[in-house]
Amino acid sequence: QVQLVESGGGSVQPGGSLRLSCGPSGYTYSPATMGWFRQAPGKEREGVAAIRRDGTTTYRDSVKGRFTISKDNVANTLYLQMNSLSPEDTAKYYCAVNERYIPKSRLLQPWEYNDWGQGTQVTVSS
Repeated sequence: QVQLVESGGGSVQPGGSLRLSCGPSGYTYSPATMGWFRQAPGKEREGVAAIRRDGTTTYRDSVKGRFTISKDNVANTLYLQMNSLSPEDTAKYYCAVNERYIPKSRLLQPWEYNDWGQGTQVTVSS
């Protein structure tokens, strides 16, 4: 059975950094598309960043230049390096995958993904 396990969340001050990891288990292949999403209390889940096996990446505008998504294709581990964090980044962050390629225009759409982790909390406050 496929499982996605996120780690690396925590509490940081504004301007700080965190690195999230997502280690899927149970996969016998490398998923074609993996992404990071987040959901703050009372808000809808939103796409943060995504990466395809062909190297294509995309970011939501508010994190461009601050967040970097990467993937270890051998270990099937997904990362999200988050720098210059602000209180607006506070949310629960989720890893998600789709075994197929998702068109770049839809990479940040939650409904395109079919496997999800349980999430890791990121809190940014002074």
